[in-house]
Amino acid sequence: MAALAQHRMATTSQLRRMLRPGGTRQLLSRVLNKLRSDGFVNCSILQETHRSRTNIWYLTQEGSNLTRDLPALRGRPPYPITSATAASLKTAHTLTVLRAHLPFAEDARRLGHEHGPWDWTPEVSHSIGEGERIVPDAVMHYTVVNGEHRRKLRAFVEIDRATMSSERLAVKLIDYARLFRYEAQPAGRRRPQAAAGPAWLRWYPVFPRILFVLTGASRTTLDNRTRDLQAMVAHHPLVAALSREVQLGAAVLEDIEQHSPSGSVWVPLTGGKPRPWTDL
Repeated sequence: MAALAQHRMATTSQLRRMLRPGGTRQLLSRVLNKLRSDGFVNCSILQETHRSRTNIWYLTQEGSNLTRDLPALRGRPPYPITSATAASLKTAHTLTVLRAHLPFAEDARRLGHEHGPWDWTPEVSHSIGEGERIVPDAVMHYTVVNGEHRRKLRAFVEIDRATMSSERLAVKLIDYARLFRYEAQPAGRRRPQAAAGPAWLRWYPVFPRILFVLTGASRTTLDNRTRDLQAMVAHHPLVAALSREVQLGAAVLEDIEQHSPSGSVWVPLTGGKPRPWTDL
């Protein structure tokens, strides 16, 4: 239930890969069906083919009320889904965001790093001033462990299913550049508070790298979208300044799944050969 509260919705297979990768699908299905009979979760059906159906699980209002005070979810707003129709409107994007998380979690287990279900937080809102906000599809926390050395990494993750124009996707980099520069002003003060610093320092010791995960179109289309992101970095002054301080990369979701996120599948938006996301 906590995993559904964190990730909004998930298939049975995704929950198994995330929570019990060594367990059986049947065990998880029994648990989910019991929670459904108790009124804490519900599911809608994703009809993939005329023979294949997939259950999409999400919390009910009662389930959301029960999980809101769990320590792992402290500060997360409740997110109940009130009907199968409401679930269907969010299914494709939400499942793709979770689909992108799973290769990172599996890579971390394989490499002995630290990254689990609570280290991937969907839809974290950040003010960028003038009443506007940027909401990354996910904020990722990941710890690289090499003997006694621990390297803590963070990333804003944008999932692109090619449902918006390439220009609108690239414009997101401008919003991140605004977040990088934005300094919140205390209420009632006319002048900036001395040494207040950028607002993002309230949450992050270092500005997170920005990762674009692309899917939902042909390889040519996805390559063109990556080049448009690179063009924004090259030509927009605020984004160019951001790129000198923050690592920016793009990868195709299917490449991440096939070769792992630690493979050389990430294209630096500042140019150069593909590399692991940790080496951008």
